[in-house]
Amino acid sequence: MQPRFTPTPLYAALAAALTAAYAPAYAADKASSLTLNPVVVTGSRAEAASFDIPAAIDVLDREQITAGQPRVNASEALIAVPGVVANNRQNYAQDLQISTRGFGARSAFGVRGVKLIADGIPASMADGQGQAATFNLDVAERMEVLRGPYSAIYGNHSGGVIQLFTREPEARPSVEGGFAAGSYGTTKADVTAQGKMEGLGYVLNASRFSTDGYRDHSAATREQAFAKITGKPDEDSKLTFTVNGLWQHNTQDPLGVTWASFKNNPRAVDPGSAFNPYPANGYNTRKSIDHLQGGVAYERKFGSDLLQVSAYAGQRSVIQYQAIPRSTQLLPANPQNSGGIIDFDRNFHGLGARYIAVREAAGGKLTTTVGIDYDSSTDQRNGYENYIGTTLGVKGQLRRKETDTVESLDPYVQAEWARGDWALTAGLRHSQVKFKVSDQYIVGTNGDDSGSRNYNQTTPILGVVYKLNPAVNLYASAAKGFETPTLNEMFYSGSGGSFNFGLAPAKSRHYEVGAKAFIGNSSRLNLAFFQITTDDELVVDSATGGRTSYKNAGKTLRQGVELSFDTAWRRDLTSRLAVSHLRAIYDESFTTGTGASLKTVDGGNAIPGVPRTTVFGDLAWKLMPGLTTAVEGIYRSKVYVEDGNTATPAQSYALANLRVTAEQRVGPWRFSEFARIDNLFDRQYVGSVVVGDTNSRYYEPAPGRNSMVGVNARYTW
Repeated sequence: MQPRFTPTPLYAALAAALTAAYAPAYAADKASSLTLNPVVVTGSRAEAASFDIPAAIDVLDREQITAGQPRVNASEALIAVPGVVANNRQNYAQDLQISTRGFGARSAFGVRGVKLIADGIPASMADGQGQAATFNLDVAERMEVLRGPYSAIYGNHSGGVIQLFTREPEARPSVEGGFAAGSYGTTKADVTAQGKMEGLGYVLNASRFSTDGYRDHSAATREQAFAKITGKPDEDSKLTFTVNGLWQHNTQDPLGVTWASFKNNPRAVDPGSAFNPYPANGYNTRKSIDHLQGGVAYERKFGSDLLQVSAYAGQRSVIQYQAIPRSTQLLPANPQNSGGIIDFDRNFHGLGARYIAVREAAGGKLTTTVGIDYDSSTDQRNGYENYIGTTLGVKGQLRRKETDTVESLDPYVQAEWARGDWALTAGLRHSQVKFKVSDQYIVGTNGDDSGSRNYNQTTPILGVVYKLNPAVNLYASAAKGFETPTLNEMFYSGSGGSFNFGLAPAKSRHYEVGAKAFIGNSSRLNLAFFQITTDDELVVDSATGGRTSYKNAGKTLRQGVELSFDTAWRRDLTSRLAVSHLRAIYDESFTTGTGASLKTVDGGNAIPGVPRTTVFGDLAWKLMPGLTTAVEGIYRSKVYVEDGNTATPAQSYALANLRVTAEQRVGPWRFSEFARIDNLFDRQYVGSVVVGDTNSRYYEPAPGRNSMVGVNARYTW
């Protein structure tokens, strides 16, 4: 017989207090449900249910982006998307390492091969290089992540598309502030205000993130600011202004480490070699960034049609101190020996316009989008020696001075026709990308390296959806894509020493078939099979003295499957599962390097930087109204680090994380708290790799067990 429980006066008082605090949250819990079919605009350009688009597209809502997270890195949320590998490199001087279906995996810094967009404004430059650090997660409303053939409609470097949308102002003004602190001296403070006043809406945010870093010489401080102003000139139009700033000064760069260094002390910087001892500490490798951009977007309805126009401009300044050996810089001046300090000021701007028309045609609904995108960036770029006399890590003699300009112009058209159980989509985009370099450092044996290169490519897409029944959609899609080299990949050539204007674009053919299904009233399953063949894949040719040159290899092949399953088992128990398996290989042999460094890469070798299998899953349980705990599981298979597949790969790993979130509402106040423990079982593993590093410093160690707690308070009028 079970003993009968008799509540004490203290227990009754506590229960009453908890009920009063959590009652509003309980009402919100009952009213909410799992969003199984969100509306998206990525891919089709026009609003459409994600279930009806013939493409692999996932949506991360505000709760999935922010719940139990410090909101510092987009990788916090992107880890739950199949087909996407988003690595926090524990190196804020190099930004995140993001790839989709293997595109972008070779990037040594920044994001390439994946198109980044925020509120319709590109976060990727005209050459394809992007910076995920500019995403402001404090004000994020949702992220749409598109993979596969449909990405081609976004032009150059669209192996995938990640688009961030910030929150819209609400009628009732509010102000909120948050603070989080965690392992390795990490803190994050932010404040946000939003509301509407005399027809104008506003969202304002400022934040400061600081960390001592898991590794030695990896401290960073990042300050961000964001402003969004919205208005309605009339009932049929909307005007939006956004300004986004990021300031990150003297961010330390710990560089990669060798396998021996990783096993000996994963938190340390690499000791280097006799040729270049103590590269990170000795040269005080570091990076400073000042980034500010603003944009304006106007849209107007004409009945069922929609006109959208946008413009943006910005400025980005970067100075980076690298570990280029002093002995290398004593060689005669040429682009291969242009100093160990990168210093550039970039001005960029762009325009976009599209008209979306909806008509009845042939007994169905026809949605046609016609648009054009223009993007431009101009760098005033200098290079300096990173020493004066015997003092290292200081700005020395000028060794490089040039103006680099990139422009892209992309008209496109896309149409979708839907009737009954069928929907057909076709699109065409023509991209023109122009690179121009004006060399202003013509000294001694260093000749005039000015030059230009133009790329033109037309990328078509086709897609079809068949509605097997109201709960199951089958689809197929195909497209051609292309990827020009970025400016950074053209700066050096392995043999001649001048700019590598001879690089051709990588051209790919994408095929995908898949199914999307609702299971009952609370579950959704997405399944996609794909194959991508690429000609003239861009690969590392040589990496000497800290500088990397590239070449076009032969054919590559990517084949894979992606699965996601989201479900609410009960009102208080939900789970997510994302599984990817990708076979990414060189489909034919090629050679890299010259002279003694010449080597042959065999067909069948794995493309480095790409894990074959990734798994993410979480199980969230509402212990009581307003209080949720969740366990996360992560698995990633081994990753090869160079084309030959002979160096020790980064080994596979499995991790477990825990998070707890709580929320209370008292009158106009809302309080929330979170706590999380990552790498619960304290595994030692490599979190990301530097592909093809000539010094064998391929490995970027990830933290052991670490934790963070945070609080937030919001007052609504």
